[in-house]
Amino acid sequence: MDVMQALEAASYLVTVVGLPLAIWVFAHDRQRERQSDEEEIFLRLSDEYSDFMRLVIDNADLHLISASPRGALSEEQQERRHALFAILVSLFERAYVLVYEDRMSPQQARLWQTWADYMQEWCAREDFRTALPRLLQGEDPGFVATIEGVARAAAGFAPVKPL
Repeated sequence: MDVMQALEAASYLVTVVGLPLAIWVFAHDRQRERQSDEEEIFLRLSDEYSDFMRLVIDNADLHLISASPRGALSEEQQERRHALFAILVSLFERAYVLVYEDRMSPQQARLWQTWADYMQEWCAREDFRTALPRLLQGEDPGFVATIEGVARAAAGFAPVKPL
């Protein structure tokens, strides 16, 4: 009987201590995995933004790095600028869909703020704001509302608020 009582006590101990511990370890691992996935998404998006900036450098004649465009662009240059803006809007939308949430953890908010800063920087350009309505057709409604708010603020219609 002593062996049976010891085994029964051990099973209770496993149930009372081991099961909650296993649940905690599982939940903790899932949280770390989620955070790792979020960081991986952010790094992939950052790589895509770096690739976009290489395109901007390769098309230096469009003056997209300077705060405002210089002089009139030819029809071919306008088409290339529009294509680059389309790539950028697509990248911003992808970042919005993958990173932004209404209720974000401090980590998520930190990752999102980088993209909010990029949007504010590009929306400060009048040529980008002018191209936005055409570029936003058919895009995610939440993203459209967000970037339009950033564009209005950049145009001086409303103060910029954190996204």
